[in-house]
Amino acid sequence: METNRPFTSILAKLKDAGLRPTRQRLSLAKLLFEGGDRHVSAEDLHAEAVANRISVSLATIYNTLHQFTTAGLLREVVVEPGRSYFDNNITPHHHFFVEGAGKLIDIPASEVALSQLPAAPEGMKVSRVDVIVRLANDN
Repeated sequence: METNRPFTSILAKLKDAGLRPTRQRLSLAKLLFEGGDRHVSAEDLHAEAVANRISVSLATIYNTLHQFTTAGLLREVVVEPGRSYFDNNITPHHHFFVEGAGKLIDIPASEVALSQLPAAPEGMKVSRVDVIVRLANDN
């Protein structure tokens, strides 16, 4: 008989990704993965952790987000130099970026058509194409 303990699915997700399920990783993964698809900055996640009484430094947040990205649990979306969001939807898709609001909105991959990609340099292959369509108020 399977029990529904609070961290069961999160624990399995971390173990399947080859990550040791430390208390901080479990707590942050719970915030990241139990609320549906979302885009979060390190600063936003830190504020959410503090609000949920999770004692963690901003440096640990950054390290954990990068570990989750390397393990394939998150995608990093760089919207400008030094400004990234982390996306827990790792399926192929693209984004609208609402300038001024700092908000990402998913675009299904089927809604973006690319007619041609440049040839990859010798010895390399294209692993993924990320399109960011920037939106601004038309005022």
